[in-house]
Amino acid sequence: MKTTIDLPVGLVREMKIRAAHDGRKLKDVAEELLKRGLNSEQTSRTVPTATKGTIKLPLFPSPKTAPASRMSTKALLALEQETLNQEDLRRLGLSV
Repeated sequence: MKTTIDLPVGLVREMKIRAAHDGRKLKDVAEELLKRGLNSEQTSRTVPTATKGTIKLPLFPSPKTAPASRMSTKALLALEQETLNQEDLRRLGLSV
């Protein structure tokens, strides 16, 4: 497949020199270098791991007996939605 890409002049010059030195076509050298670069990128990729203390989230300490500690996720989301609905109604002047 043919494609056109813009590369820095110096990079193309180096690729041409390598191709001439090895007695190969420029396209073959480009293909080899691209494949090599893609393969090294895949092997160097690592799965990100959590590092303690790298993410700063707001923390709202509450007692262990707080109602939210006994609520299910579904109940917490329903409460949040109800609160948002009430705020919207207040903004519209339709306070409940």
